[in-house]
Amino acid sequence: MLCSTYNVYVVGILLTYNDNFTICLSMLPQQDKHTFNNRWPMMRPHLIKLLRQQDISHPDWQGLFWDIHSVCLWDDKGTVQLYSALKSDITEYIADSQKRVLENQEDHALLKAYIREWRRFFAQCGYLPLPFSQCDAIARQKLQQYGLQVSNASSKRVASSNQSEVRQMMLVSWNECIFQNIRTRLQSAALKLIEAERNGEAFDTQLVIGVRESYVNLTADPDAPLEVYRTYFEEPYLTATTEFYMVKAQAFLQDNGVHAYMRYAEQKLKEEEARGARYLETSADSAYKLRKCLVDELIIKYMDVILAECPALIRANDTEKLALMFKLMDYIGQVQEEDPERGNQIKSPDTSSEDDASPGIVQMLAHMHEFIVQQGLADMRANADTITQDCEKYVEALLELFNRFSNLVEEAANNDPRFLSTRDKAFEEIVNNCSIFTIHMPQGIQQGNRSKVGKTSPESRCPELLANYSDMLLRRTALSKRLTSEEIDNKLADVLTLLRYVKNKDVFMRYHKYHLTRRLILDISADNEKEENMVEDLRNVGMPADYINNMLRMFQDIKLSQDLNQEFKEFKEGPAVGAVASGRGITDVVNIKILNVGSWVRSTDIVPVSLPIELEDLIPEVEDFYKQKHGGRKLQWHHHMANGTVTFSNRVGKFDLEITTLQMAVLFAWNQRPLDKISFEGLRLATELPDSELRRTLHCLVCFPKLKKQLLCCDLPDLKTPKDFNDSTNFWVNQEFCLIKNGKVQKRGRVNLIGRLQLASEKAAEENHQEIAVLRELRTEEGIMKIMKMRKRISYAQLQTELVEILKGQFAPSRKLIKECIEKLINNNHVQRSDLDLNEYIYVA
Repeated sequence: MLCSTYNVYVVGILLTYNDNFTICLSMLPQQDKHTFNNRWPMMRPHLIKLLRQQDISHPDWQGLFWDIHSVCLWDDKGTVQLYSALKSDITEYIADSQKRVLENQEDHALLKAYIREWRRFFAQCGYLPLPFSQCDAIARQKLQQYGLQVSNASSKRVASSNQSEVRQMMLVSWNECIFQNIRTRLQSAALKLIEAERNGEAFDTQLVIGVRESYVNLTADPDAPLEVYRTYFEEPYLTATTEFYMVKAQAFLQDNGVHAYMRYAEQKLKEEEARGARYLETSADSAYKLRKCLVDELIIKYMDVILAECPALIRANDTEKLALMFKLMDYIGQVQEEDPERGNQIKSPDTSSEDDASPGIVQMLAHMHEFIVQQGLADMRANADTITQDCEKYVEALLELFNRFSNLVEEAANNDPRFLSTRDKAFEEIVNNCSIFTIHMPQGIQQGNRSKVGKTSPESRCPELLANYSDMLLRRTALSKRLTSEEIDNKLADVLTLLRYVKNKDVFMRYHKYHLTRRLILDISADNEKEENMVEDLRNVGMPADYINNMLRMFQDIKLSQDLNQEFKEFKEGPAVGAVASGRGITDVVNIKILNVGSWVRSTDIVPVSLPIELEDLIPEVEDFYKQKHGGRKLQWHHHMANGTVTFSNRVGKFDLEITTLQMAVLFAWNQRPLDKISFEGLRLATELPDSELRRTLHCLVCFPKLKKQLLCCDLPDLKTPKDFNDSTNFWVNQEFCLIKNGKVQKRGRVNLIGRLQLASEKAAEENHQEIAVLRELRTEEGIMKIMKMRKRISYAQLQTELVEILKGQFAPSRKLIKECIEKLINNNHVQRSDLDLNEYIYVA
């Protein structure tokens, strides 16, 4: 029983669906009307109009789709007949075009006629296949079934799923009838036009483009779609380019010289790249081949001649021509990077390195490095007399060199990373050069703080001078007073820039900490905020964290000491404590700084001295107060780091003297006997100062450079150094001491006699360098142990590499130091050699 019947009509087939899913098919009685013989006479006129680029009406265009579809669907042999008839009409149309093209005997006229016909025909290759597009799959099966070929075996083109059979038929027919016969003449005419364009003549570029399109579209084997294009167009194009510039480039170089030739080469490279973009196929690697051809002929062939001018251009600072030379040499590297054999991977400028640079760039880098080192050292030696005496001028000289070389690299190489790296390496040699400023550092392992007599290695004084210069900026000096806050920040940033090139940064840190200690103790910092910012900036430069943390704790100690002083004053203001005659207690004029010994100085740097009675009585009270606040801590008094202000009176007037505690102890020896003469031996007994400290203190009171009349006098008329003092040398107070300003005697005034506050006991320079060497030894051992704990087993070469990487922010350890530290660790049973390989080390837990 049938029910719920639905009828759907699809191209003459009636599909009837029922509940039992029975399907009934019935053919339309008009099947005979859809045969090839009935439909072709109606379709052919419209297809001819399409071939001839004539207009057809919209109903005729739609009817063409229906008729072609009907024939392919209903007529079993209609598809073969339809394509065969269409091929005949296409061949007939192409034959007419061939006659019009071959009427021209001259190659240029032939090319114009061909391009005109080709443009018309190629445009129709996009329209004529459209009505056949829905039948391509059916047509492909039928053509294969009946063995019909759209072309003969000599120019066979295998069909693909995305290629229209009609379009393929049109292109193959055009190739067989026209293009194969005249392509040599077309190629010759196109190359002549290109040569004419190179010589400055103008023509219609579409003529050459049309020839290239013909090669690309007419002979496309799916397995090698561009083989014919490469063989018959690309290769002749490249050969003609090479032959053209083989003659032109050499002649231009001989007639105009190297400098003009560089501009010529750059101009021709740009012109030919633009020409290649117009005339060569973009889907092929023709652009790379053209660029390689041009680079070989215009640059590499004359590279030695061009690079011979590089040193002279650098010396003359001719950045315009250097930039031109750099562009030309960089073309070689670009071509190497674009080589398809390297995977077509083009590196970005940020990843460029000297190892990947072209030979031309490598030579330019070598010339640049040699010039920077030689010129920089020559300038420093020329100004050696000035800069060796003034750290400010030394730093300014280095900054002037750095800015000059940076501008050279920027203008000549556009800050190319390879040139920046060369500038950095060369400038590092200048900064660390030992020929102008030299200190001699002990080599090898040291025994504690005692120097072991042996060889020393010269090092640059640059880190010490940089520390002195930064001290001048951060301290209240004439320099810091005449600069604005922004200018000081900029100069400190310049110091950090130079510090990046210093190898032995530990020397800088040692002197910088000395200066920072002096500024904090004397409270002579120009800006406390800048002090802390400078320490943080040193962390960003790569200074070790323990150095930075120690200095940050120094700031904390100063702030805590201020609070502690206030608490001590409140403690001393009790009713049981009397006051001095002036009405103020001594706590009102004494400022005590409680400092962390690990962050500031070592406990061995204690100078014994006999203090004035007022200070001697205060010390036990401070210790008792501190013990109440902090049990279990011990105070160590570093009097050599203290200072104060005393009033000096004589026949001339009264003067306020800013002096160190050691100077105060010496001057207080005359407090009860101001007119007496006291011998050196007597002062030693009165002050209890060590011999070296007493000599240094007396010398600065007898020969202070900023005073015309000295505070103390002695009986040595030719005094030059503190070593000239002997036990019988007598000293007395100069009762004529006064200040002279603008030639007039001043009866009142303030004099600063502190000078360079001694932060440690008097040491020779060799002993100071010895301490740096000891610290380096400890740092090296620490680095070795860190690596060994992590690696457990490691070779000497790898250990040395990793150790240098760890310590590069502080100093560069020598091979001798590394080996001696390893031997020391082996003797102490922290490391042992492998039994299988003496150059391999094993960590001992």
